[in-house]
Amino acid sequence: MPWPDRRLLDVLEIEFPLIQAPMAGPVFSDMVVAVANAGGLGSLPCATLTAADARSELEAIRQQTRRPINVNFFCHAPSTPDPMREARWRERLRNYYLEVGLDPDRPVPVSNRTPFDDRLCELVEEFRPQVVSFHFGLPERRLLDRVRATGATVLSSATTVAEARWLEEHGCDAIIAQGLEAGGHRGNFLHDGLSTQVGTFALVPQVVDAVKLPVIAAGGITDARGIVAAFVLGAAAVQIGTAYLFTPEARVAAPHRLALRSRQAEETALTNVFTGRPARGIVNRVMREVGPIAADAPGFPLAGGALAPLRAATEPQGSGDFMSLWAGQAASLGREMSAGQLTRQLASEALAMLNGLALSR
Repeated sequence: MPWPDRRLLDVLEIEFPLIQAPMAGPVFSDMVVAVANAGGLGSLPCATLTAADARSELEAIRQQTRRPINVNFFCHAPSTPDPMREARWRERLRNYYLEVGLDPDRPVPVSNRTPFDDRLCELVEEFRPQVVSFHFGLPERRLLDRVRATGATVLSSATTVAEARWLEEHGCDAIIAQGLEAGGHRGNFLHDGLSTQVGTFALVPQVVDAVKLPVIAAGGITDARGIVAAFVLGAAAVQIGTAYLFTPEARVAAPHRLALRSRQAEETALTNVFTGRPARGIVNRVMREVGPIAADAPGFPLAGGALAPLRAATEPQGSGDFMSLWAGQAASLGREMSAGQLTRQLASEALAMLNGLALSR
């Protein structure tokens, strides 16, 4: 049995409707190449890269594959520094500094995420990736027009039906329906409320019915069962993140990898303590004691600066107490194999399951 919806397969010219999620930090060119060469859509996250670093990664990708790839950018408006709020945040973390032998009044690094700008747009124009995706909405119209002029297919994340409609009206070619189960940062951009956020398998069919564009299901999809469920609900592809954190290509710190392999991965929560914006990760000490949603945490992405020295002091001892352990709600279903093998196996298992469903009718 072929895939039930070929719209994205034909447009993107990929073999499998599987998109490796662009996870900033763990994902670099080697994973993108492995997924692309296996028949999926590899995705390079650029939010934590300088323009020079992004160029280096893109050059490495193009030296190893000519298959379609996705290049991902954040398009947030950086928060305005608030000295009083930052002072309260430092005070909230003071006892942790003293516990690990650090001066609580020491200067801390500035936590940063690079929003899509002219320099990054120039890279898109130079390298002309087949897909360009955004998180937190879309960039300003003049930049989006330049991206579209390259011929790239444009994707962005929606966490509600209203966001999906907005993306369709403002120039997206396909919509990533990001359910509440997803690991990492929420892609919400029309409002900040978490109480009305929807799970993947409630969100996908509503978005499918609300827009004419192909819909990509994301959040809590780690094995073939999730892939098949997404297709049954009308998705044209799936985006998978946490499953790829188990691959050797993932640049995951030792405490993070240990947590993924343990029963600790069964407990995740949304938290703002690491960046100032809600993101899902495995629950650890600082999330339990400070948050998970802390009113004093500075806005995105400023909250992370004060936690950086604590992570640097404790990670070498194997502690994940002060680091983000991003993961989705289905992390316990992860399997350890290479990124290429995982892509092929997920596709094979999903197709077999779809075929079995068709024969049983």
